[in-house]
Amino acid sequence: MTWILAIALGYLLGSVPFGLLLTRLTGAGDLRAIGSGNIGATNVLRTGRKGLAAATLLLDLAKGVAAVLLARTIWPGSEAGAAIGAVVGHCFPIWLGFRGGKGVATLAGVCFALAWPIGLVYAGLWLGLLALVRISSVGGMTAAVGAPIAALLLGFPDYAAALALLAVLVVWMHRENIARLRSGTEPRVGGSKA
Repeated sequence: MTWILAIALGYLLGSVPFGLLLTRLTGAGDLRAIGSGNIGATNVLRTGRKGLAAATLLLDLAKGVAAVLLARTIWPGSEAGAAIGAVVGHCFPIWLGFRGGKGVATLAGVCFALAWPIGLVYAGLWLGLLALVRISSVGGMTAAVGAPIAALLLGFPDYAAALALLAVLVVWMHRENIARLRSGTEPRVGGSKA
């Protein structure tokens, strides 16, 4: 029962569409009509407002942290359930017809809250690949796949299954990016929009 409650709590927190709320509040328009149409920080960056993109990234990360820490406090041992709920909520928010973001930033928050060493590996892979290849999707997917491996290698096996499930979800959410990567048309961060 506590796991169901933790998943529900995580889902409600994860489904708060910070990117959409911030762009509307600042007059940047409807985020769903820009770029990829998703509500994450990478798409917010396409509005040309770096500050909004950074705020979206931090808030999406924070809701993952909050979900796990609240579940750990209220229902100890259920934090992996809250982690799943938070990322699923971000990807499929009920308020937006189940069309949300791709889960990368929220999964980062989840990883840091579950165990900071997993979070450090996640951040290192995400930012390292982003800096190396300048393709957001490559960094995000690599970090997601690396998280369950890090959990196993760093002594947190209780979180590995949940993180593996979330890695599959994040990669699936990037299926259009994968198609563009294969065709050589995936845009680079800071690259030309032509």
